[in-house]
This record gives sequence, C-alpha cells and structure tokens, in this order.
Amino acid sequence: MISILDQNFSQLNEFLNELQPSQILILVDENTHEYCLPKLLGNLVTDVSFEIIEIEAGEALKTIETATHLWEIFAEFAADRKSVLLNVGGGVITDLGGFAASTYKRGISFINIPTTLLGMCDASIGGKTGIDHLFLKNIVGTFATPEKIFVFPDFLQTLPFAELRSGFAEMLKHGLIADEKHWNDLIALENLTPENIAPFLETSMLIKQNVVEKDFKEQNIRKTLNFGHTIGHAVESLFLQKGKPITHGEAVALGMICETHLSFLENLIREKTAIIIVNNILRFFPYLPITEFSTDEMITLMKNDKKNEAGNINFSLLVGIGECKFDCLVSARNITYALHYYQNLTA
Repeated sequence: MISILDQNFSQLNEFLNELQPSQILILVDENTHEYCLPKLLGNLVTDVSFEIIEIEAGEALKTIETATHLWEIFAEFAADRKSVLLNVGGGVITDLGGFAASTYKRGISFINIPTTLLGMCDASIGGKTGIDHLFLKNIVGTFATPEKIFVFPDFLQTLPFAELRSGFAEMLKHGLIADEKHWNDLIALENLTPENIAPFLETSMLIKQNVVEKDFKEQNIRKTLNFGHTIGHAVESLFLQKGKPITHGEAVALGMICETHLSFLENLIREKTAIIIVNNILRFFPYLPITEFSTDEMITLMKNDKKNEAGNINFSLLVGIGECKFDCLVSARNITYALHYYQNLTA
C-alpha cells in the first residue's frame, strides 16, 4: 500500500504502467503546484494523457462546493471509470480528492502522493475521505482505499515550520497510543527539522497502517487513532468559525493535553505520567488561548463527533504511554475539568 519513492519516481511510473488508466488527473493546491508538481512532472514517464487541476490552499476550501467543482471538472475532462486521480498535497488534498474520486461515477481510482508531514504519516493512510460542513470537521465522507500511497520524503523540505510541526502532533499521538519507544524517540528530539524527523516517519506510517488493517471501518481499535481529536476537532472548528484558523496539529496537541488530563481524571493513568506527557507536548506546541470559547460551545461540538453513539461522547483515552482504550464514556464534569485544566495552563 505504501511505497517510498526514489529520486526518479520509478515506483510510481511502474505502477501507472501496470494500472493502465485511460486518463490521469492531477489534483494540487497552489503551494504543491509551485513546490512539488515540477518534481513529479519532471519524472512522470507515461504515454497516458494527463490534466492538472489546481485549487486554493487551506482547510476553508474542503467543502461540498469545492467537491462539486471537482465533479464538474472531471465531467468536463470526460473522466471515465478507468481514469485515475493523483492527489498531490497535504491532508486537505487527499481528503477532498479522495472524496471527490470515490463519489464520482460511484468511484474512480485515486492515488495519494502526500507532500506534508501530516499527510505522509496520517491523513493519506487509512482509506478515509472527507469534507467539512457547518464548521464540523470531516462530517461528510467515505471509506475508500487509494490504489497506492507514494511518499517522497524530500517534499518535507518544502514545508514551513508550522506545517512540519502540525504533522509532528500525529506522530506523537502514534507513540502515545501504540508505541512507547516511538514516543520516547520523538520527545528526545531537540529541534523539529525535516532531517531530524525523517528517520521516524516510516514508523509512524506503519503504526497507522497496522491499526487500519485490523479495523478498516472503525468498529473498534481504529477508534484509538481518535485520541486528542474529540476535543481537538471541537477547538479547531471554533477557531475556524472565529476566522482565526489554527493548524490541525495545533488542535490535536491541545486535544491530547486535555484528553491526557481526562485519562488521569478517569483513573486510567497516574498523575505523574499525565504530567510527563503534557510537559513534553508543551515543549513542541505552545499554549493556545481558548478562554474566548465557552465550555458549552466546545462540548456541543464534541457531541457531533463521528464516533459518538446514542448521544454519548465517546473518548479514546490513555491507559499508559503506548496504550489506549476506546469507547470511554466520561462525565460532563470531568470534560469540563479537563478543559479548565488547559485554560489555566501558563502560556
């Protein structure tokens, strides 16, 4: 499923030759068009015709309106069910492109070529596609598996620091829920640079892939990947509503801090363990002011999380570093305490 590309992209060319698509559509945003597409096109060896589709960058474009626009473009290019879509970009591109491809003519093939750390280690893996609606993250989507995921680590060199750090949050999450050694390796890093992070990228990718392979439709263990996201998605949505968007990784880091404290409040981990986790996350992710959001606002958004059942908020919580429990029902009081805990942290 996942293949690390060499400098000539030979694995991609060989796969396209085997796939024999009728047409290649390449979806990029303005950033990947400038920084990543030239490398791809310079190494793409195929007799199949291709078209470039460019959209604006940013989470704000991950909407049904953009998906509709993509369907219209596919139709204009006369894309058929043997066409293939190459999603070249970060999580927005792979989520949105995968959704558009999986629903156009009841599904055409797509390949993910993630260009961000978040995309490489998390968003492009697992067969989830999605768009945002009513400021709710990924509230509309499908389970659809890409034909292949091709990763070119050198694309990390094109990222601004904020995007590099955003993906690092998901790597930390992988360590916390499934691999204590991975967590310890990551928190030992002094600086977040592509060179420092690259050696641990494949470990994170394999953690995500292994979990997904055990539970594709998210009935049980895959829910552990939601650690940090129940609260994180709610806060991310509120910042977006206020016109002050934060990166997904910043939201997840905040969520992991709150949900680590919630794990302690629920007597699943010791206070000492919780403090170690929180302090290490704060080393990489500075405090974000959320005092302008009311507790009721945040909890209301949490109730819209996709993994909830019967009106209950289901959390995935830590039972140790490298271990996670899913479908945890917690009291509204403890959720409030966890949010207040974060609000009272020193900036």
